[in-house]
Amino acid sequence: MADREKKGLVARWLEGKERSEEYARSTLPTNRWSLFWDILKGRFGRLVLINLLMLVTFLPLIAVIVWRIMGISAQGMIGPYGAGLGVGYPAIPELVGYAEMKLFQADLLFFALFIPAGAIAALGISGGGYIIRNLIWTEGIFVANDFLRGIRRNYWNVLEAVLVLTVLLFIARTMGNLADWLVAMGADGAGWLIASKVVGYIFVALGILIFFWMISLGISYKQGPWALFRNAVVMTIGTFPQTVFFAILATWPVFLAMFTSGLFAVIGVILLIFLGISYMLLVWLDYSQWAFDRFINPTIGVAPGRGLYNKDKPKDPSQKAAPAATDSAAMREYRRLIVAQGKSKLVCRPIKPIDDDLEVYQLPESFSREDLEKLRESKQAIEEDTRAYEEEHKDDERYVEYNRQFEERERALKEEDDDKKKKKKKPTPPKMLNKR
Repeated sequence: MADREKKGLVARWLEGKERSEEYARSTLPTNRWSLFWDILKGRFGRLVLINLLMLVTFLPLIAVIVWRIMGISAQGMIGPYGAGLGVGYPAIPELVGYAEMKLFQADLLFFALFIPAGAIAALGISGGGYIIRNLIWTEGIFVANDFLRGIRRNYWNVLEAVLVLTVLLFIARTMGNLADWLVAMGADGAGWLIASKVVGYIFVALGILIFFWMISLGISYKQGPWALFRNAVVMTIGTFPQTVFFAILATWPVFLAMFTSGLFAVIGVILLIFLGISYMLLVWLDYSQWAFDRFINPTIGVAPGRGLYNKDKPKDPSQKAAPAATDSAAMREYRRLIVAQGKSKLVCRPIKPIDDDLEVYQLPESFSREDLEKLRESKQAIEEDTRAYEEEHKDDERYVEYNRQFEERERALKEEDDDKKKKKKKPTPPKMLNKR
């Protein structure tokens, strides 16, 4: 490569450092923190669109939550808690444990409805999580196509995670309300009942962490139902401090919307509507990729650091054109379309620019055989000059590089098609979480 012209101070000041190749490389994300900020700033509009798509599938769950809040509030206002004070009717002689019993009965319905509502929300999580994972892998995305493709590929894994969390929440809440009711009624063993309630909520907290890991594992790897749950438990226990930190960092908009009031609650609701769900998946999947690079990918032969720029070891240019096995289906289809259309004749070979004195001889209104001869000779001269220019510049780097990349892409896609024809059974899931 030819040496660049050294520019003066004024020229460098006018152009700015953004035009520098070193500056451009220095802005590429080299770790998961910088990748998160790069996606949040550069793909903000896409994240909002993904969040709105997922929000549609969360509407039944939101409706159940709002219905529960309104139902319990109404029950608190119209309940016969003023009986015997001159305003309550009908008079109920014994109100001990009545409020706890009504809450127990109401939550049996509402928390049972969380299970089918969560199954619907799993559609949005599987589609949106697939797109955000591709963003973290720095792949090209097509929001609508990849959203549907993510549902087809990941729904059953995400549904398993949602069922684990919602069923566990239903059991824990039911047992907690039952314990409160029995304690209010003066049942024996009140200490054990309260302890069982605390243990239930501890299991719910662990279930939330396991739920997050099942989401990221189910989107990133092919696994069976038991392997998915087992690996999520192992990852939760093995990375417990980091997992707790990033779970809190990911879910703070939910706590802001549900456990505050006034202006803070309004801000939390607005965040959840436009960005909250996408933000949670972006934080968690970005952190998960760091954990996968450290504990899983090296053991299954996958190169770590996907989506990051390696400033110490430049990439092999021969690998740029070959599609990776884990590329999104949309990108593979796009590359296949490019190959099917063939090489661009404007790019694969040199084309002489029109910048010389050669031109086609113009015939006069009344021409002779000699004029026709001059016309033929002028055309031959232009053709020979064009062939000479093409021969002279055919080894230029841009033409050689384009033809090489096109041939490698064509060969890689052909090998991929051949491999699909040879496969007779599905590959077994990878053995994960082996000791390093």
